[in-house]
Amino acid sequence: MKLVKTGTLLGLLLGVASLAFAGGGSVTIKSPADGAKLKVGAENKVEYEIDPGPNGDHFHIYVNGKEDVVRSLKGSYTLSTLKTGENTITLKVVDKGHTPVGIEKTIKVTGE
Repeated sequence: MKLVKTGTLLGLLLGVASLAFAGGGSVTIKSPADGAKLKVGAENKVEYEIDPGPNGDHFHIYVNGKEDVVRSLKGSYTLSTLKTGENTITLKVVDKGHTPVGIEKTIKVTGE
């Protein structure tokens, strides 16, 4: 009988732990796809959806290291600094003090 109670308690604890991680937040880049080829000089956009999780507030986008602050958690961002060759695009969820909370997504695209 004691084994069943211990197993039940362990199951409850694991269930609570999984609920705590379920709301951890996420970054989805809908387009462009990782590895996409984009035309330099065209109006290229990153379409995204952000779930900032319990510790995030907004996100920062980095295009080849150049940072911009974005408050809208769903929408698009125009890539004005796209260059010929490889480009790195990173979206990082940050808190109100602009400190990254560990939720991010990076893709690489090629400018042609």
